[in-house]
Amino acid sequence: MSYSDFTLDQLETEFNLIVRERSVLFPEIEPVPPSAWLQETLAENIPLALDINTEKARAEMIVTPILIELRKNFNRQIGLFSGREFNVDKERGLNGRCDYIISQSPKQLHVAAPVAVLVEAKNENIPSGIPQCLAEMVAAQLFNQKKNNPIPCIYGGVTTGSNWKFMKLVENTAAIAAGEHFIGNIESLLGILTQIIQTTRPSLEESPTED
Repeated sequence: MSYSDFTLDQLETEFNLIVRERSVLFPEIEPVPPSAWLQETLAENIPLALDINTEKARAEMIVTPILIELRKNFNRQIGLFSGREFNVDKERGLNGRCDYIISQSPKQLHVAAPVAVLVEAKNENIPSGIPQCLAEMVAAQLFNQKKNNPIPCIYGGVTTGSNWKFMKLVENTAAIAAGEHFIGNIESLLGILTQIIQTTRPSLEESPTED
C-alpha cells in the first residue's frame, strides 16, 4: 500500500482523521505579483501544456515554474522536491513518491521539515487526488514529529496546473477548501503559496523579494 491507494474512509479510520469539507482556509489573501520571467514563461507554457494535455506536461510547464518562483521569492531558503520518494511508515502505508514537497529548510540533498505537499490530479480530476494528498500530509506531519520540528500545521494541494485546491492539517483535523483557485489569477495563487510558507515559518525574518 502507498499514498495513492488510500481512500477517505481509510484515512478517517486508520489515522482517526477528521475531514472537514468546504472550509475557508485563506480568508484574506495578499496578492503577490509574478515576476516578468514567470509571466513570460506561463504565457508560453500554459497553451502548450493544455494542448499536450498530460500530467507530465502540466507539471513541468505550469506547476514547476510557479514553485521555482516561490522558492526564489524566499531567497532560496525553502526546499523544493519533485518526484521524491517519501517513505515515512511503510507498515501503515505512508510510503511512495510525492509529486512535490515544499520544505522550510533550504537543504536539497534530503527532505527536512516538510510544510506542504502538492499532488497532480489524475485525469484532470481534482477530487480523485484528495485522499492521496491527505495521506502525504499525514506522513509529513508524522515526519516532523519524529524529527522534533515544531511546525504548527501541514498544507497540501491538488492541482491540474490550471486548477488548484488546498487543504490544511492541524493535529488530526483536515480542512479542505470550499473552492478552487485558478491559474488565471496568478497573483492570488502566489499569495496563497506565500502565506503557506509564512504561516509555517514563524521565524522567517525576511519577506519575499520582488524582481
